[in-house]
This record gives sequence, structure tokens and C-alpha cells, in this order.
Amino acid sequence: MRIDLHTHSTASDGTDTPAELVRNAAAAGLDVVALTDHDTTRGHAEAVAALPEGLTLVTGAELSCRTDGVSMHMLAYLFDPEEPALLAERELVRDDRVPRARAMVAKLNALGVPVTWEQVARIAGDGSVGRPHVASALVELGVVPTVGDAFTRDWLADGGRAYVEKHETDPFEALRLIKGAGGVAVFAHPAAAKRGRTVPESTIAELAAAGLDGIEVDHMDHDAATRARLRGTAKELGLLVTGSSDYHGSRKTCVLGEYTTDPEVYGEITRRAFGAFPVPGAGGV
Repeated sequence: MRIDLHTHSTASDGTDTPAELVRNAAAAGLDVVALTDHDTTRGHAEAVAALPEGLTLVTGAELSCRTDGVSMHMLAYLFDPEEPALLAERELVRDDRVPRARAMVAKLNALGVPVTWEQVARIAGDGSVGRPHVASALVELGVVPTVGDAFTRDWLADGGRAYVEKHETDPFEALRLIKGAGGVAVFAHPAAAKRGRTVPESTIAELAAAGLDGIEVDHMDHDAATRARLRGTAKELGLLVTGSSDYHGSRKTCVLGEYTTDPEVYGEITRRAFGAFPVPGAGGV
């Protein structure tokens, strides 16, 4: 089995619609794909309706968190999307995205960059607006050559000249909410240092003690030495190890199935979850 547990659609900051994403996942030879848009489950229904035969969909979301001034992301799998407490927190995070993006546009204008809110809103479409949409606007204007080049201290990286904080959930509270909604929690790309500051391994240990299920080890932002170190950490703390593409369509260079999750780990995730169940494809439209 080929299992990719971290992808994004136009419901947040990917460039494939949810329907396109599941069709592309099947074409890439995947057996299981998780749709984990940022702080939203809005793309799930479309993905389920289009799910090709032979492909299983894991519903999820990537929750924006912050601890001790460090931004981090928590992948939540197979939770009940209507559970009130987690739903309210997702909406709080998502609703803060628009004023944050507007503030980033204002900072860029002050730096002499002629980006407009209308341009960013057009790029975001119906998705949850975020830094990648602002970064795409900078690419359109020729300010930077790629989206990745916008995530530097010069521009949009944490603490960068045009960076603006947004509401982010305390990760220990996120764990409580995910578990309360019947889900499974995996710390996304925990050592992706090029994105900004990362949490120390002591924090990972504290999260493990609080109920964290796993860490995403095999990821494009982790080199071989980092992956080996994280595997050791996971073994020491009794955490599951996942691998994922973090696919964003054409917005990033990663491809579906670039990194995958062991079938035994996937089976354990499905055994632990009780908020929702994987959806087998039946030949979608």
C-alpha cells in the first residue's frame, strides 16, 4: 500500500480542487490519501463525491498552533468535524486569517511592494487565505522567483519584515480538542527549520505525555540526518512515525506520494480514531 497522509487543496492553500486532488492521488498510484487543509474541513464533501474506486480518503485538517512563541502545525485525522469545541476553535483560527493577510499586504506596501488585497483574495479564491497566497502574489509581481523564496526573513517567514501573527491554538489545547472529537494527532514536520524556529525535543516529549500520537518524520523539509534523529525520538517516546508529501499542487515542488506512511502505522491510526472512518472510493464523478 502507498499511503500519503498530508495534502492540501483549494479549500486552503493548494492549487488542486478537492476533486482534482483525489483523482491525481489515484493517478499517482496511491492507495490512501489524507486531505488535511489548514484549519478547515470544507473540502471533504467534494473529495468524497469524486473519490475514485481503489482510493481511500482519510479526512483531516492541519491545525495552526503556537507554543513559547514558536509556530507549529498539528495534523488531526479522522475526528468528528461537527464536534462543537474543535469546530469553534477551527473557526476562530480561520476567521483571523483575513485580517492577518490584509495586515501583511499593508506591511508589504510600506516596503514598496505594490501588492493589493484584491490580488491576494483572487489567488486564494474560496480557500482559507494564508501566507502562501500572499507569497504567490509576490511571485506574480516578480518580487521573488518562487513561493518558497517568499518565506525568508526579508519577506514572510516568522519574524520577517512582512510577517504578521495570527490566532494560533496552544498545542496542548489542540491535543485535548482533537482527542475530544475522536481524532488522532500527529505533529507535522517538527524539524522544518527553514520555515522558522522549531520547538525543542523536550516539548515533543511533553506533547507525547499529553497524548500526541505521532510525528511526521519523512517530509521534504527533513534531511536524512534529521529523519534519523526524529525516528530515534519517536522510538524513545513511543510515538508513531508517518511520512507524507505535504502536497500543495503547483504551489510547491513536492509531488503526491513523494514520502509515504507504513501500512502498519496507518492501521494503528485508524484503530485509535473513533470520530470518523476512512472512506473507500466507489468511483466518483
